[in-house]
Amino acid sequence: MGDGMNLTNIPVGSLGIIAMSGCEEISEKINRYLVEWRSDRHISAYNEAETDDYKKTDYRIEAHCPRFGTGEAKGLISQSVRGTDLFIIVDVFNHGITYKMYGQNVPMSPDDHYQDLKRIISAAGGKTRRISVIMPMLYEGRQHKRAARESLDCALCLQELMNMGVSNIITFDAHDSRVQNAVPLEGFENVQPTYQFLKALKKNISDVVIDKDHLMIISPDEGSMNRCMYYSSVLGVNLGMFYKRRDYARIVNGRNPIVAHEFLGESVEGKDLIVVDDMISSGDSVLDIAEKLKAKGAARIFIATTFGLFCEGLDKFDEAYKNGSISKVFTTNLVYRTPELKQREWYVEVDMSKYIAYIIDNLNHDMSISDLLNPVQRINKLLGKAQDQN
Repeated sequence: MGDGMNLTNIPVGSLGIIAMSGCEEISEKINRYLVEWRSDRHISAYNEAETDDYKKTDYRIEAHCPRFGTGEAKGLISQSVRGTDLFIIVDVFNHGITYKMYGQNVPMSPDDHYQDLKRIISAAGGKTRRISVIMPMLYEGRQHKRAARESLDCALCLQELMNMGVSNIITFDAHDSRVQNAVPLEGFENVQPTYQFLKALKKNISDVVIDKDHLMIISPDEGSMNRCMYYSSVLGVNLGMFYKRRDYARIVNGRNPIVAHEFLGESVEGKDLIVVDDMISSGDSVLDIAEKLKAKGAARIFIATTFGLFCEGLDKFDEAYKNGSISKVFTTNLVYRTPELKQREWYVEVDMSKYIAYIIDNLNHDMSISDLLNPVQRINKLLGKAQDQN
């Protein structure tokens, strides 16, 4: 079996994948893995699973959300989904997709993508065996708690999807995983891309030395401490962190502005550093941190963030790379990346398509994904191989 997985359970239903607008590239890769794995798979306990319905050449189901001239839309599924174990992949942050409204090209907002997702779920009409939504960056994930009299958009999203019949929501590196408390009895998986980042690091930075004397993990703020503690623990290296001093007398764009980043930790002099966070939005914070670390004598600085949004463009990162503040920026292909970003010398893409294909394959067979969610053994194997090579 090409994928090396022992899947013995009969599938929940015929596998189907719907890629929402902007997810065509990653869904094509996912489909390719699934077709390859299943083409020569033999499930001894359930020969009835070995049918043309199981071994397809394409598991993708065509679906669209055409729009009227006013910008209104509808969900349309072009194939039967009756009895299907349906996985819907959606990138609600893909601003590279546009639609016509009153003759103007309008970039799709997260709200637009989320509404289209609900339209496709509605179009399925309850005829599927099960619906799972793969939403790599969680819609309204940063609006996960109340600090004043304000909305709880992420909780509302999760509850709404479950009320529409969604059985599982699979997301990656949630800003705060406690949002799952909004749907405590439903399927919610928060997947961490730690192994894929480390694999990309070893592949692209061949001379990196992973030990306490040469490498250190940096948390850019207190909110990232948990993910950074995991990195430092599995790698056996030390951890430093920054905390944000804010001006609580003012509110700018809905939040108290950051006055300064203060560092807590041992000396970084001469060490390679990995700054780990869930996302790059404007990039101001992480670049300010990189400058401060360089001033403290750090060697190379690698930024590893699951979602590279780059809301204010790439110029400031170009400048930081030019002046040596950063060496590489690692982000996944889970959200939209502009063509300009992909061409940057400092940019490294971390491909998550195979990992998602594993998750889909396991869930379709109603198998546990615990081993997939806990990458410690794979990380140890990766580091062991690296040590043997050295």
